[in-house]
Amino acid sequence: MKLTLRSSAALTLPKDKTDVIYFDDDMPGFGLRLREGGSRAWIFQYRIGSRQRRINLGKAQSVPLSLAKKNAARLEAKVRLGEDPAMQKEIARRDAEFTFEVVAERFLDARRSELRPATMLEYERHLRIDAKALRRLPVAAITQADVAKILSGITGAVSANRVRSTLSALFAWTMRQGTVLPAGNPVANTGKRQEKSRDRVLADAELKAIWNACGDDDYGRILKLLALTGARADEIGGLKWRELKDGAIELPAERTKNRRAHAIPLSEPAKTIVRAISHTDRARVFGRDDTGFQGWSKCKARLDQRLGDGLAAWRVHDLRRTAASGMQRLGVRVEVIERALNHVSGSFRGVAGVYQRDPMSDDVRDAFERWGSHVVALVEGRKSVVVAMKRGA
Repeated sequence: MKLTLRSSAALTLPKDKTDVIYFDDDMPGFGLRLREGGSRAWIFQYRIGSRQRRINLGKAQSVPLSLAKKNAARLEAKVRLGEDPAMQKEIARRDAEFTFEVVAERFLDARRSELRPATMLEYERHLRIDAKALRRLPVAAITQADVAKILSGITGAVSANRVRSTLSALFAWTMRQGTVLPAGNPVANTGKRQEKSRDRVLADAELKAIWNACGDDDYGRILKLLALTGARADEIGGLKWRELKDGAIELPAERTKNRRAHAIPLSEPAKTIVRAISHTDRARVFGRDDTGFQGWSKCKARLDQRLGDGLAAWRVHDLRRTAASGMQRLGVRVEVIERALNHVSGSFRGVAGVYQRDPMSDDVRDAFERWGSHVVALVEGRKSVVVAMKRGA
């Protein structure tokens, strides 16, 4: 049968059929499909090897016969070249649904058990907030230019480089899962910014100003404990009550940056801060019970407002560097400071065992007491009377 406007309009569904296709004699594979309920649609049917495939070309009521035939001719030419139009259409549809947002959530789920909570939160911020302009794009369609635009909109070299690293990890993981990215990892040739060295040590007057500006809240207590212990922000921000044991903070390996269990003996000033915190049935000492403290940026901004313009730009991590530098000024040996701050380097490289078995534990405890006494004297406006430690062999 030759399908024309008149002949196709006259076609009806046989009484004993619920579905029938009338094929055109002039165009191989082109036909009109009638189904029970009144549906009338143009189709193109072809065979690839032993498999028969079919593509819907649109409803007869809305797609003109001439256009349907033209599309069928285009598809028939592809089949002659060995292509599979139906498969290509399915892949295109799947890729369109396989958006950056979908891939990002799968990536986060896959990495959740491998990463520290603080790192996980950073990944989530990078992919959900910093790269939100990509969320609706098919992952296979994202280009180097798309990524470069995201990175150029981020203030600060360090922040931009961290987002770049997370995006690169995402696309590399995506390719390992079998997804083909036409141009490879789109992050590969984007520029990495030059980072300035972070070596800021707070002067005594600056440390005093920050301490005295801290409020009587979670953030204020966290900063004071960071100043006294030299710990990393997420170690104190995510502190659990069960990690407070016998006058020390005992961090399991999964909560430290270098994946080594670490214990921090609390000085008397640090113990005073901890005792003032109400201990209910909560698992975490600060913030939310499931994630710990989360309001770093907002609380830092409010604290900086209270400090005014008299204090040069500083970061929370500067408190850790300041504690190390301060201990050294008090005569604490470098290897003791490294152990106190859980640095595995220099003369202390390769030492194993937990804190209680460490032959330097008394020196570390003494270092924290000396530093704690110095900080309290500083913020109270008294002269520190700490005697410098004797230097060992």
